[in-house]
This record gives sequence, structure tokens and C-alpha cells, in this order.
Amino acid sequence: MSETIDAREAARLLGVQVRTLYAYVSRGQLESLPGPGRAKRYRRADIERLRRNRQGVDAALHWGQPVLESAITRIAPSGPVYRGRSALALAERGARFEAVAELLWTGALPDGPVWPLDAQTPDVRTPPDADPLARLALLVPWLAVHDPGRFNRRPSAVIERARRIIRRMAHALGAPERDDRGAPPSVAEGLAAGWAERPEAAAALNAALILWADHELNVSSFAARVAASAQADVYACISAGLAALSGPRHGTHCERVGALVAEIDRPERAEAVVHARIRRGESLPGFGHPLYPKGDPRAPALLAVARSLGPHPRVEASCALVDVAARELEAAPNIDLGLIALTEALGLPAREAPGLIAVGRAAGWVAHALEQYASGELIRPRARFTGPSSPG
Repeated sequence: MSETIDAREAARLLGVQVRTLYAYVSRGQLESLPGPGRAKRYRRADIERLRRNRQGVDAALHWGQPVLESAITRIAPSGPVYRGRSALALAERGARFEAVAELLWTGALPDGPVWPLDAQTPDVRTPPDADPLARLALLVPWLAVHDPGRFNRRPSAVIERARRIIRRMAHALGAPERDDRGAPPSVAEGLAAGWAERPEAAAALNAALILWADHELNVSSFAARVAASAQADVYACISAGLAALSGPRHGTHCERVGALVAEIDRPERAEAVVHARIRRGESLPGFGHPLYPKGDPRAPALLAVARSLGPHPRVEASCALVDVAARELEAAPNIDLGLIALTEALGLPAREAPGLIAVGRAAGWVAHALEQYASGELIRPRARFTGPSSPG
């Protein structure tokens, strides 16, 4: 009996109620042994094994252990590495976003022309004040309706559609289909023409698109993979990514960062605003990232791009915020702050930032969908039931 324990002690070690312990037995996850009277005993080794398994699941689902294999992006201290190539280096040397998307999809970095124009599809009508992600969430299934061949999951067919979808997403955000010469612009050039009308804006937006293109199993990419594991078409996978991106803890978090930068407005106000937040016990959006304990390297890269566009009070306010947060909170900025600084430098409202994220991250969603199609596996985790053990 020294190697067995009673139900109360077993439940305590597992951190559950006794009735949950009984549920483990009924599901075959744990064996009970006869004890004195009608009491049950449990092997301590079995309880320890079950506890380790539960801790492994918890860690995997909360910024911990990997849950599936992928050859797309490796998270390194120096930033994401796409198929063996540093995302920061690709952005810095001016690789075209379209080429980086193809790298994520195929493993090869082409040096060719921009993606061709697709056949004209009627534009979906949205309210003029609809936010960018709402417009895109309507657009993608609208495009699917007009594509009867969308269920073809061969890589070449998926990639062909992905090129068209991303081009149409950029168009929905304001990018023209043709430039002044009648030629199709690149995705970044189109967005620059629609948003900023500054010649240097295209290179800045191109860098942002590359840095946002993928980030391993982030929430939206995982959502896209789950859809792909059910063999959903590429439009549905992108729609799944858009749905997850729309949450304030993912793609629209940058709007909170934009509100903070707008509150600061000028560099000299950064310290007072941070102190007020500390006094009220409020968090500082745009700082910290669990995957980068020493700081998100994408943030300084985008801040540098923003500053290269010329002096701007709110860009300088963002940089002052970085200095104050480092001094007062030992906190480092993440990519959301870098993106907001860039949108400020281009004269864009913060509400446009999630749309830019979506266009860039769509490349990663498609890469994850392709990889999941190839695996043939269905992503179907099990839940740890914590409700009543029997119908009440």
C-alpha cells in the first residue's frame, strides 16, 4: 500500500476535484485499485504520469512545447527565419514581398516580375466606414463564390489562387490595379499609391509586409492550419486566419498601441504618460513578446524604417516611449509599436494597420495551409473534461 494513495491525495496532486479523478477512471486514463471498505486507491506512479501528461498539454497550448512539425519559419533570437533566410535580412536588402511569399510557399526565392492581374471579379460592396478587416472578411468568401475550381488543393493551383487573393486584398484596401503606365504594381507599390502617394513609401511598406509575412504558429496561422487539416479550400483557410486576426489580442492589438502613441503625441510627454499608466496599474501595449525575452528584433527594424521617412512628431514620440519603457519597466517594444510608428510616418490612421498585417500574414496562412494539406493529418486535439462526471 505504500506505493498507492487515496482519492483525496491523488486529486490534490493532480490539482483537480475528486469527481474529476473518477472521470479519469471512467475514461480509461487511470486505474483504480480496491482499498479498505469501498474506498479506492491509486498508484502514485500512475498519478505522477498523468500529471506530467497534463502539464505537457498545458505547456504546449500556452507558449510552450511545440505541438506540430513545420519547415516554414524558425523563431530565432535575431527574428523569424523563413525557410532558412532571415526575415530581417530579406526586408533590409529590399527583397520583393511577392518573392518572400513564394519562398514561404515553395522554399525557393524567385527574382521575377510582380504577380499578374487576375480576371476581373466584381468588387464586394461594403459600408464606406467599414474597418479594413471587415472589408477583407467579406471580400475573401466573395472571391470564393466566383471561383468554382477553388477546391483544387494541388500546390500549383493553391499558389495560383493565393497570388490573386492577396492582390485583391490589397486592392480592397485601396491599391490600384494598374499604375500610371498601365502595368500592375507590386503589392507594396499598390498600397503606397493608394495610401501614401510618396515614392519612398513603397519600400517601407514592402519591408513591413515581409516582417509580418509569418511568425510560426501564431493564433491566426494555427486557425488557418486547422481549417486546412479539414481539407478546406484556400479561401476558407485565409478566412479562418482573418477571423482570428480580428481579435484585440492579435491583429487589432496594434490599434491599442496607436491609441497610446496618440495619447503621448509628442516626445516630451512620453514619461508622464508611462508614469500615469504605472500609477493606474495599466499595461503598456506594444511591449513584450514571450518568444523574444530580450526584445522583438522586428520592432527596431520597423522603427528605423519609420524614422528613415523623415521627422515626424509621433514617430519621435514612439522612440521616446521605447526609451522610457526600457528605463522604467525594463520592457522592450514588439512589432506592433514598430508598425504604428510606420503608419504614423506615412500619415495613416492606426485603424489601417490591421489591414496591412492581413495582407502580409496571408502569405504565411497559405504556407501553413500548403504544409498541412501535404501532411494529410487532421488537427483534432482532445479536451480535458472538467464538468460533471455523470448526467445530472
